[in-house]
Amino acid sequence: MGTLQETKFSVLELAPVRDDKTVEFSLKHALELAQHIEKLGYDRLWLAEHHNMDGIASSATAVLLGYLLANTSTLRVGSGGIMLPNHAPLVVAEQFGTLATLYPNRVELGLGRAPGTDQMTMRALRRGRQETEDQFPHDVLEILSYFDDAKPQQRITATPGQGTHVPVWLLGSSLFSAQLAAKLGLPYSFASHFAPRMLGQAIQLYRENFQPSEYLKQPYVSMGVPTVVAETDAEAEYLATSAYQRVLGLMRGHSLKLKPPVESMEGLWNAAEKMSVDNFYAMAQIGSKATVKAGLKSLLERYEVDEFIFTCDIYDTEKRIQNFDLLMQIKKEI
Repeated sequence: MGTLQETKFSVLELAPVRDDKTVEFSLKHALELAQHIEKLGYDRLWLAEHHNMDGIASSATAVLLGYLLANTSTLRVGSGGIMLPNHAPLVVAEQFGTLATLYPNRVELGLGRAPGTDQMTMRALRRGRQETEDQFPHDVLEILSYFDDAKPQQRITATPGQGTHVPVWLLGSSLFSAQLAAKLGLPYSFASHFAPRMLGQAIQLYRENFQPSEYLKQPYVSMGVPTVVAETDAEAEYLATSAYQRVLGLMRGHSLKLKPPVESMEGLWNAAEKMSVDNFYAMAQIGSKATVKAGLKSLLERYEVDEFIFTCDIYDTEKRIQNFDLLMQIKKEI
């Protein structure tokens, strides 16, 4: 098992929208965060694709990635992920092939099989495209072929894209993508930042069935971890109430805009809702550096992952930046 120092630290950014700020503010804050974690030495920053959610501004994922790439210099950036049912594989390959051509060796493509939205928005995105059960594996293979070197008599090529060998990851919150990632020999990232229930089972399934490939010789796993790290446990618990309110809004079908922290959640949720939020955040690390360090060590001992990819829903943008400062301090402490 690796140590915290050996485990890669990365960031999953959803460009959260505050209830008192504009979407433009959120997008510019995403860049500020990218530039900051690049200096701190984080391994990668991914953007998540969601649609029709007023509190998430990363819907046009490839476009926002271009903005981040143009204003950083070494940080690897990618999608965590592109929701493949919403897109034609060729278009995805061309978009990420363009980014990879402009910014070599810095672009990654994480793929998910959920639409990342509600049924009505899903229909608006798909424009009548019919999905079948085996469509996702077929689409993944199609994208991999577009990033590979062109084959003789290949009738459709991605330009840009062909021959760029953009690294492809599979993302999942169930067992399906774990099996597919193992079969194709691709790196795997589990969405335990919001759906942790099947994490252990998925990782075991992936590792036991992994087949080495041209992309990857040994299994590689990252897990999503929500974080709220502050100077004290009490401050972190206070700041975390913004995240709790956000999940509560998701459960109730209300706004997902970040709300200011509150002294207590009592009266804002009932017992069943509190249990649901607790389950949602089962992997969350909330507290001081010492508390979170112990928590991350415990996760590492239990799951032996290669990488943590952190989310953070702190309302105060300076405190949100500080969260990632404190996480990197934890990693670098011997």
